[in-house]
Amino acid sequence: MIVKLKPEEIQRYNRRLWGFVIGCFGFLLLMLLAINFGLFGALPSLRTIENPKNNLASEVITEDKQVLGKYFVQNRSNVTFKQISPNVINALIATEDNRFYKHSGIDFGRTFTIIAYNLIGHKQGGSTITQQLALILFSGRERSHNPFVRIIQKLQEWIIAVRIERNYTKEEILTMYLNTVDFGAHNTFGISSASATYFNTTPDKLTPDQAALLVRMVNAPTLYNPIRHPDNALTGRNFVLYRMSQENFLTDGQYQEFKAKPLGINYHPIDHNEGLGTYFRQVLKKDIQKIFEEKSINKPDGTPYDLDRDGLKIYTTLNYDMQEYAEAAQKKYMRELQAQFNDHWKGHNVHKEINNYDLLIDQGMRRSDRYRELKADGKTDDEIKENFRQPAEMNIFTWHGDIDTTMRPIDSIIYSKFTLRNAMMSMDPTTGFVKAWVGGIDFKHYKYDQVQMGTRQVGSTAKPFTYAVAVDNGFSPCLQVNNVPDTISGYGVPWCPRSSPSETIPGVITLKKALANSQNWVTAHVMKEVTPTPVMTLIKKMGITSAVPAYPSICLGTFDASVYDMTGAYSVFANHGLWTEPTYLLRVEDKNGNILYENKPRVVQAMNEQTAYVMTYMLKAVVTEGTGARMGYKYGLNNPIGGKTGTTNDNSDGWFIGITPQLVTGVWTGCEDRDIHFRSTRLGEGANTALPVFAMYMKQVYANSSLGIKKNVDFDAPKNGLNIVIDCGQYNNQQQGTDEVDKKLGF
Repeated sequence: MIVKLKPEEIQRYNRRLWGFVIGCFGFLLLMLLAINFGLFGALPSLRTIENPKNNLASEVITEDKQVLGKYFVQNRSNVTFKQISPNVINALIATEDNRFYKHSGIDFGRTFTIIAYNLIGHKQGGSTITQQLALILFSGRERSHNPFVRIIQKLQEWIIAVRIERNYTKEEILTMYLNTVDFGAHNTFGISSASATYFNTTPDKLTPDQAALLVRMVNAPTLYNPIRHPDNALTGRNFVLYRMSQENFLTDGQYQEFKAKPLGINYHPIDHNEGLGTYFRQVLKKDIQKIFEEKSINKPDGTPYDLDRDGLKIYTTLNYDMQEYAEAAQKKYMRELQAQFNDHWKGHNVHKEINNYDLLIDQGMRRSDRYRELKADGKTDDEIKENFRQPAEMNIFTWHGDIDTTMRPIDSIIYSKFTLRNAMMSMDPTTGFVKAWVGGIDFKHYKYDQVQMGTRQVGSTAKPFTYAVAVDNGFSPCLQVNNVPDTISGYGVPWCPRSSPSETIPGVITLKKALANSQNWVTAHVMKEVTPTPVMTLIKKMGITSAVPAYPSICLGTFDASVYDMTGAYSVFANHGLWTEPTYLLRVEDKNGNILYENKPRVVQAMNEQTAYVMTYMLKAVVTEGTGARMGYKYGLNNPIGGKTGTTNDNSDGWFIGITPQLVTGVWTGCEDRDIHFRSTRLGEGANTALPVFAMYMKQVYANSSLGIKKNVDFDAPKNGLNIVIDCGQYNNQQQGTDEVDKKLGF
């Protein structure tokens, strides 16, 4: 039965319906006004919208504009719109908001369409890109399950979305969005970090398939993570490619081509313990924190800068390729040297043959994290020692990669003690700019930086300092000295160095030959002539900051110094007598490009230009005819290279410091404790433990012509000529002539 309504009843129902609709609209309008004026909580200001309180990673940037590493709580770095590939923009719009350029923040048509899709079981999000950006601004707020509260939250997002659209261009909105979204693993936030992490590239170089994968991760970074769920990632990527083809960003042929490609992941998670320059980044961070504190460099609001959160740009002198070559050279040779070391000690009774062996192992145990934790738990020493004798699961370093294993903690201490360590630094002698810094063999397991923080006995690398004082006093490299013991008195106990019979060149030899072959007795004779104080003074002028007592034995390197200081000192020889402070930090900028700190290296005239040049001449002889001769016959480097090997007592430390006109590089090798070392000089000398790392590094440097390090450039002679004769034939003729004159005069 159909009831026919009277006209007045129809009017009454229409009035009620429209009254309800108008009432709802009015209520919605009142709610929007109330929310807009902050009655339900303050809304983000325009300043907050433009500068959201995101944790931005600070970037360490090399001289060739590459990111060496980051300091971060959240791995996030901002980029500009021009630095983002159009493929990323197209993929995002096609998938998330295909009417993005047509709406003003809220797309009501899309909203109601999405509601209909959800009602029939096809779950989709109805938020525009602008609304999603607004939601990100409320990232600290939990999404409420209370319907009324959730409605308020949604209306807040609408208002912010409209404000964003009114105050920013579409390009700016896309840039802000892509700089803030979460990409899941390893604290990866923003398109820049995501590009580097998953494809080892930059956002401007992303291909359509790469962009599609990253865009699909935006709303479900775990579900579509290509490392954890590659099948889901492939399906998700192909869906985005399909949407790009539907929106005419790709042709059908391109869609089919990219759809058929594998994921092509080049996974490079950014981690504080991994990547290039890990030791350098640790030292650099501490330096910047110290500089900011000492110079009171703070944010405009007076609070200290936080390198992990404030997105600073840290410009350094390191060269990305050279750092890579240095680390590769170390890894390649130290793997070989460790095998030599292990074979050398195989079958030997270390308890009897190593001084203080039990004490060293006990000290290693007491310095370990495990010991400190057990001590904090109230364990006695006997209980702790028993714990160290029980097998446990652990991760240990090897030159073939970390391995998970089960071993007794006390055995892991022994294993670590017998693991050779190595450090190197390379710098431009003219500018002082450090190009490569390798502070140790593995930052994850051995965090102590051996370039600057550590000092070791320098051995024969100190000999050139004594010869430099002699040259400065007019001694010629051609001066001949009888290579016999020469005792020096007047400085406490009379001192005369030892000299191995197998390594001693008998008879009269020149100073040049004595330095080239590292002859102790001739070096002591020179020290006796010039006295210790001038040598000590020169060493300090050349940048050695550790203690150098004015005793005769410093001519053989009985003092300790760092790789950093020794490399800087040798740069004086290559730089015409000028010491330029080794510099690795150029400037620090805030996230907006304002300079917070700029570094200016110190320059000191340590020796005259003539002395420096004569020393380069003598140091080249070390490589061509002395202890560093394997540089040529084994590694094929016969170009102008000077240097000095160094080997300390009992072969505890091996050094090589090499100089060229454009690059000075210092290398040190040894164990953690000086009592653990090679038993023979043949294996433990610097020529075998340190020089090969230098040679392998230089070969790669020379092979890269873009670095500008030229192989056949020699050291420049002084502009005003030489007063010291370095041609031994000419020198001998002069000496013979002088002797004849003296004879005629009756002297």
